[in-house]
Order: sequence, then C-alpha cells, then structure tokens
Amino acid sequence: MNFLQFAVWGAYLTSMGSYLAGVGMASNIGLFYAMQGIVSMFMPAIVGIIADRWVPAQRMLGVCHLLAAIFMASAGYYAMNAGSEVEFSTLFGLYTASVAFYMPTLALSYSVAYSALERAGEDTVKAFPPIRVWGTVGFICSMLVCDFAGFQTSYMQFMQCATLGVVLGLYAMTLPECPVGGKAESKGLVEALGLEAFKLFKQRQMALFFIFSMLLGVSLQITNSFANPFISSYKDIPEFASTFGANHANALISLSQVSETLCILLIPYFLKRFGIKRVMLIAMFAWMFRFGLFGLGNPGGGVWMFILSMIVYGVAFDFFNISGSLYVNEQTDEKIRSSAQGLFMIMTNGIGATIGTLGAQAVVNHFVNNGSEGAAMIEGWQTSWLLFAAYALVVALLFAVFFKYEYKPQKA
Repeated sequence: MNFLQFAVWGAYLTSMGSYLAGVGMASNIGLFYAMQGIVSMFMPAIVGIIADRWVPAQRMLGVCHLLAAIFMASAGYYAMNAGSEVEFSTLFGLYTASVAFYMPTLALSYSVAYSALERAGEDTVKAFPPIRVWGTVGFICSMLVCDFAGFQTSYMQFMQCATLGVVLGLYAMTLPECPVGGKAESKGLVEALGLEAFKLFKQRQMALFFIFSMLLGVSLQITNSFANPFISSYKDIPEFASTFGANHANALISLSQVSETLCILLIPYFLKRFGIKRVMLIAMFAWMFRFGLFGLGNPGGGVWMFILSMIVYGVAFDFFNISGSLYVNEQTDEKIRSSAQGLFMIMTNGIGATIGTLGAQAVVNHFVNNGSEGAAMIEGWQTSWLLFAAYALVVALLFAVFFKYEYKPQKA
C-alpha cells in the first residue's frame, strides 16, 4: 500500500513544474502546488471525519484514489489534445479536482497502517517507519520512470499518475477492515460531526505543536515546485548544458528520496533518544541546509552541494512529517485519530504549504521570472534559495525558544 501511495505522487510531484514552464505557465507553478495545500485545509478533515464515524478508512482510501485517478487522467487527456495551447483554467480545474481527492489519502494511509499494526499488537513507533520506507521506494521508482521515459516535460506524467491511482484504488478495497466510531450515546454537535480534533488547540503544547507544524510546513512544497525547473535551467548555460544533473533533474532529485528511505529507519532511535522537540529542531535546521546548498551549488563542479542538499532532505522531511504523525497518533484518542491526523495535514500540507508555495512563487517571479536569461536567471535562482534558507533558520530559532514540551514515547 505504501509503495503505491507515494508512487502515485512521485509520478508528477517533482517534474510538473518543468512541464508547466514548457507550456508557458512558469509564473503559475506555485498556484498548482499551492492547490495541494488549499484542499488539504479541509478535505483531509472531512474525509477523516467520515472514516472515523461511518465508512472504514481502507474503503475511503480506495474511493478517493479512484476519483483522483479519473480526474488526473482527464487532465492528461486534455493536455495531450491541447498540445502547446493548453489553457490554464481547464488544466488547473481538472488537476484541482484530482488533488482534492488525493491529499486526504495521505492521512488515511497512515490511519490504515496504524490500525493494522495496533490490531497485531505492534508498537507503531518501532514498526511503522520500516513500512513507510516502501512509500519512499515507490516514490523513487515513479520519479525515475518519469525521467528516463521522457515524461518530465510531458503530459504523460499525469497518465502515469492516473494508472497507478487506479491500481491502488482497487487494491485498497482488499485491505483489512478498520474500525469506525459507530453510534454514540448523546453527543454535542462538535462530537457528532467528528470535530473533536480541533479541541486539541485548547492544550498549550498541542497548540504550539500545530502552529510550528504550520510554520515548518511552509518549506514542504518549495523544492517540489521549483527544484526541477531550477536545475533544468542550467541547460541554457553552455558550461553546464551537457551535465547529467541539468539533463536529468528528476534522477538527481531522486537522491533526496533515497536519503529519505534511510532516514525513516533512524526515526525510532531519534524519537526514543531525543524526543519530539529535538527531532523537529533537527528537521528545521536540515531545511536551512537543504535550501542553502541549492543556492550555493551547480550541476558542474558544485554538484556535490546539490548531492549534499539531497542527502539532508531525508532528515528535513522525515524527521518532521513521520515523527509529527507518530506524535499525533500517540497523543490522541482512538475515536478522533483520523480527524487529528487530518488536522495535522491541514496545518502542514494545508495552510503551511499553501503560504510557502505562494510566497516562494512571488520570490521566484521577482528574482527569476522577470525577463532575465542565462547567468542572470541563475543568479536570481540562487538569491531565492538563500532567502528560503534564511526563513528556515528563523523558524528553527523561534521553535527552540517557545516549544518547551519534551515528547517521551512509551517503552515497548
């Protein structure tokens, strides 16, 4: 399940920016990626409520994937027929409908996995990370297929995504049954609608956790949106035109997911040893290095900086996303767990990622998409990445000062 869950996403997530730039939508890349964040503000919570109250999570997972695949295939079919005359409104509308159904599946897949592990009597902190590794492996495989099949700048990446989505949608229907809340005694409106997770904001430590999750979530989609167009832009510089990285940006970026695979396995140790605050703080500083190394490197003699940036990505992404999800799972009651995971998604991939992607697009439009070409454009990219690194540093320092709670997982 995890392999296919992230293979669906990997088919287009890191390469869509290059396709959009190729059809004249470079200044709108941020809007496409921001839409993932916008739908994450409400769709995961709504779907999580349904999964908590009425429909088993594994069944909701299948339905959402099938609907997402239908709309993504429609986007690919439209792009195929439109060629270079793709209209923003049509492509954007179909894409939006697809991600509206895909984004809730991230939280749902965690809930399904946790339910199966708990039913088997496993410790989720120990058992889940090795399973989640397969999601990263799926993402890498999908990225490489997209790259070496020549789909990086083609509508075919949407078709690849849709095909994998159909396979997973059907497979999800065969997964073990997940419990639902069932009928309750006498409950207020908030409980009846499954909105109990929002009460977590009344707890100071949980409120701070969600706020900083949002601030760190700002960083999540920036490299997905702009790393491929940035690295590929070096093809316009004679010195770098023939380099592997400039011509196979997706393959180079896939090193990030290789790092992610290894870092996932370190999460149980780091959580047990250091607690949630230090783990998240490590992730925040890793984001600073992730962005900063992009700003200082190049696909030629400075490719080692790109590679190092890919390596620290595993720490930046996993130490935050997976540890945060495990933290929410440990701190919430089973009855509201899917809703709480949905709330976590709202704060990170929703509000945070939306603000981050739109803000990053404004920065890129100012420094890069301003009519500059060649070396001047590269210089604009470098300035943009260094600004992103500065933001990550500020968030890390604020987190170190204000988040006092130390997470202490239960021993197995």
